[in-house]
Amino acid sequence: MADNSKYTRLLEPHYIGGVKIRNRIIKTAAETFLYNENDGYVNDTCKYFYETMARGGAGAVYVESPAIDPPLSKIAKWGLRLDDDKYIKGFSELTAGIHKHGCPAFLQLLHAGPWHQSFVTGHQAVSSSVPPQAEFAVWESNMPRELAIDEIEKIIEKFTNAAVRAEKAGFDGVDLNAGGAHLLSAFLSGYLNSRRDDYGGPLENRARIVVTIIQRIKKRLGNDYPVGVVMNGVEVGYPESTEQAIEEGQALAQILEKAGADSIQVRRYQYGYIGSLWPEQFLYPEPFEPLPKELDWSRKGAGAFVPLAGEIKKKVSIPVITVGRLDPELGESVLHEGKADFIGMCRRLFADPDLPNKIAAGKPKDIAPCTACLYCLDRVRMREPIHCRINASLGKSRNFEIKPAEKKKKVMVVGGGPSGMEAARVAALRGHEVVLFAKEPKLGGMLPTAAMIKGTEIEDLVSFIRYFKRQLTKLCIDVRLEKEITAHDVEALSPDTVILAVGGLPISPDIPGTGRPNVLKSEDLHKKLKIFQRFMGPDLLGWLTRFWMPIGKQVLIIGGAMQGCELAEFLTLRGRKVTIVDTADQLGNGIVSEQKNRLLKWMAVKKVSMITGVKTYKEITRKGLVIINKNGNEQFLEADNILTALPVAPNNELMEILKNKAPGIVVIGDCREPGLIAPAVADGAKAGRKI
Repeated sequence: MADNSKYTRLLEPHYIGGVKIRNRIIKTAAETFLYNENDGYVNDTCKYFYETMARGGAGAVYVESPAIDPPLSKIAKWGLRLDDDKYIKGFSELTAGIHKHGCPAFLQLLHAGPWHQSFVTGHQAVSSSVPPQAEFAVWESNMPRELAIDEIEKIIEKFTNAAVRAEKAGFDGVDLNAGGAHLLSAFLSGYLNSRRDDYGGPLENRARIVVTIIQRIKKRLGNDYPVGVVMNGVEVGYPESTEQAIEEGQALAQILEKAGADSIQVRRYQYGYIGSLWPEQFLYPEPFEPLPKELDWSRKGAGAFVPLAGEIKKKVSIPVITVGRLDPELGESVLHEGKADFIGMCRRLFADPDLPNKIAAGKPKDIAPCTACLYCLDRVRMREPIHCRINASLGKSRNFEIKPAEKKKKVMVVGGGPSGMEAARVAALRGHEVVLFAKEPKLGGMLPTAAMIKGTEIEDLVSFIRYFKRQLTKLCIDVRLEKEITAHDVEALSPDTVILAVGGLPISPDIPGTGRPNVLKSEDLHKKLKIFQRFMGPDLLGWLTRFWMPIGKQVLIIGGAMQGCELAEFLTLRGRKVTIVDTADQLGNGIVSEQKNRLLKWMAVKKVSMITGVKTYKEITRKGLVIINKNGNEQFLEADNILTALPVAPNNELMEILKNKAPGIVVIGDCREPGLIAPAVADGAKAGRKI
């Protein structure tokens, strides 16, 4: 019998209004871009995504916001729509998929307001009033206009009509997003809202639009139809006299409850910094901005917003939902302490939709971990369908399900990195006999090195390796470490299919002087690190490097993509004076945008010299590097050591050796096409499904 006694509160049912929520885990709403770009209809991939979330055991699934006033109600013009009855059918099919698994479905309703991207659509954004331009650079070319009273009335009616359509489509309730800096929150904000009419001034007036929407929905659909509200518990980042303190957040929550709200989800917003929705990002690479005093930083960002929910809960009797890097252990603790009634999760359920079922079955160690890499967010920002680094199935169609193979085969996987481990896992799940070979003494490929350089406080690659290692063991995959494969090995094993996932080839720049003793190439660095990695984990090794490294105080890095920038971060944190040089015009290629922006800003504060647009690397001397800079001038850059940190190249060396040694050879990951961890895992998943 499964032991799930550790999560008694998390697994118990509760209610939002009259709707029974089967446990305390809420899949919160988030944009997915899993829809047809221009027609606004729900497609099969979107339906399957939400059905997967419900099948995984979440207490309730909150569906992303459709456009209720297109295009202004969306950040950009793309997205689902519910501004017309013709869209109801698609949403009905979506809710049917959720309900099939005994899970309630809620629809979040949102109007982007000032965050509508006018430069994309050509339509001017709208807001409660014109924002103070001097305070908000984000609006310099996107300045919204103030809504007139009659326009406010129309928007209230559009929210109400959308709720009515949601009910017709089978949604068990709706959730009004009045958090962040969207339209409803722009009315609630004492800083963004400078109106002098019935919708501005005192809090009661600023809350009028949200209160009226709640009351109109209740009038149309009845008091028993649940209406939740997402709100900011506090708002900071602008003149102190207009910041929203927790006392005002409490007062707002009471106003919303009195108006008929059935639940409140509490967030925190910092104007000018979108990353305030992801609390761990405040700590990356260092908390070089003052950490918000209202939040709990004792767990490196996890659960940072919980104190806000706890303060709101003191003043209302309706359920309170808390969010922000919560996991099952922390969620259980929060519930026991009475600081919230529901635990909102999003990224963790992207990584493993079956998280609720796994804790109910007493199998928490089998949960695929979210490593807080923000790859999912970055995809959405690029208006691409959402994907996940560890869960290659996320955002895919029903055809991507893992199904038993029609014919069982012997599969040989060469390479123990992300793509190789995933290929082995999927192939074994389908019933194949799998043997995995890796030349390193430990699984993970380059991941242990990346974990040491990046650290594990924010982005936990160690848990990523641990998860795959456990799954390979559970699936009885024959893992053979410290083995370099030859043609003879393939002939001896006689596999039906060989999957090559041996990684890419390091690139060495063709610069006179690269053989000098002051030059350390990336492949040499990796070899030295692997010696220590035999005996130490990334955390211990990273800690030790804070005290000693065989690298001088002044370091120059050739290569400004992800590899070079993260190496620069690592060395700067260890007291080195760093210079990065690259032929590209911009640094940070390959880093997700949220982290790249913070990292480049941090490096500037730390006085890392960043030289882009280099025309020629002329010569390495014993004292540094001579370049021809972007202005065409010769420039000498002094350094004690020069490190190369360039992206790898495709690797077909083993493919040539093994050609014709097995009926089928598949090349995946970096040795096929160098990229990030997420595409490597996706490559492995695809290979495992095709055998």
